[in-house]
Amino acid sequence: MFDTQIYVQRREHLKQQLSSGLLLFPGNNESPMNYPDNAYRFRQDSSFLYYFGLDFPGLAAVMDLDTGSETIYGDDLTVDEVVWMGPQPTMRERCAKVGVQDVLPANKFADVVQEAAAKGREVHFLPQYRGDTIILLADILGLAPKMLNGSASQAFIRAVVLQRSVKVPEEVAEIEIALDITHKMHIYAMKMTTPGVVEQEIAGALEGIALTRGNGVPYPVIFSVHGETLHNHYHGNLMREGDIVLNDSGASSPLHYAGDITRTIPVSGKFTQRQKEIYEIVFDAMETSIAQIKPGMKFRDVHLHAGKVICNGLKSLGLMQGDTEAAIAAGAHALFMPHGLGHMIGLDVHDMEVLGEDIVGYDEQTQRSEQFGLAYLRLAKELQPGFELTVEPGIYFIAELIDMWQGENKHGEFINYEAVQKYRGFGGIRIEENVLVTDSGQRILGKPIPKTIADVQALCSS
Repeated sequence: MFDTQIYVQRREHLKQQLSSGLLLFPGNNESPMNYPDNAYRFRQDSSFLYYFGLDFPGLAAVMDLDTGSETIYGDDLTVDEVVWMGPQPTMRERCAKVGVQDVLPANKFADVVQEAAAKGREVHFLPQYRGDTIILLADILGLAPKMLNGSASQAFIRAVVLQRSVKVPEEVAEIEIALDITHKMHIYAMKMTTPGVVEQEIAGALEGIALTRGNGVPYPVIFSVHGETLHNHYHGNLMREGDIVLNDSGASSPLHYAGDITRTIPVSGKFTQRQKEIYEIVFDAMETSIAQIKPGMKFRDVHLHAGKVICNGLKSLGLMQGDTEAAIAAGAHALFMPHGLGHMIGLDVHDMEVLGEDIVGYDEQTQRSEQFGLAYLRLAKELQPGFELTVEPGIYFIAELIDMWQGENKHGEFINYEAVQKYRGFGGIRIEENVLVTDSGQRILGKPIPKTIADVQALCSS
């Protein structure tokens, strides 16, 4: 965990953003695979980790804004539990490491919250995503479980998002640790990808690297010759000569900060001419988009810039046509890049998304579009120093989407469907970096992973 004072300062800063009542932080519990004693790998709630730093199940915390008190609720192990789990520090010893002195048994959490609610005090909580926690809080507060998140505290959400969005140097260092592991994963994939290998052999090894050096993967590995399927978690394809495989994978650091990098690999070690042409467009979109990032720049404008680069590149290949500005305004380029250019990243790979994507990525001056493609942009608002985000342009040939748009003659003035149909089966190309917004511009985080055509081919052929 971080130094004690980091957690103390985080909580003090949060207290200054809200006026009265209780702030609730339910931690995560074990999640059974098929019976209680056979659980999935434990992952603590990110907001609990951020403010209280304790990475084990069975905890909850309360910050009382009126008295200034901070209490963690949890139980010491019984002798029976020690038999199976070994000796552990006491709750008081563990809580002292994050600057909390008040410790009570886990079953007192509900009593304290119910007593406060009965007195008419404000009880603030964040949106919840695990069923057991939703049921617990709903029962404590006398709400129907399906109504719980609708009663989450907007003031609490906004205060947490404001604070967690700006990464301090200690967090940036932890993210660099995650990216160092991620670097090893991608180098391995480039070296070991070859015709005749099943995707699962590489995908499984990537997860193994993340587990041996960090806290596993922060999201399921995407490693597929069908890169046109944006979140493709199937790994059963045999890689063949002439294929390209999209590798979107990252590692979690020991403190759970996420890395999220994408590279596209030629299975045979060399890109075909057609693959090179598409790759160069995506590469240009990524490089020029990163160069635009600076404080005060709206990320939506960076996204639209990437769209223009992609549109102009596809025009040069005869796949798009007409006026670029008009095509972007109409959303015609979204046939080829239907996702947003990037998202915030930190303790969560889509950082704080559970708190509300519109709160994390938008504000009163920047409203979400309803246009296909642009509507999927997770981060659009003005950038600030300390933001960490992904930049991940791509070009994809999604047969079902192409056929639907062509059948409707959608944006026919901008798309040459006859030429596009010749790219059926091409797959998809995406290149992704993690970028820190600095006081004067930006910095790409992590060790360089080959991304030019020449460097990728050199490593793949080594």
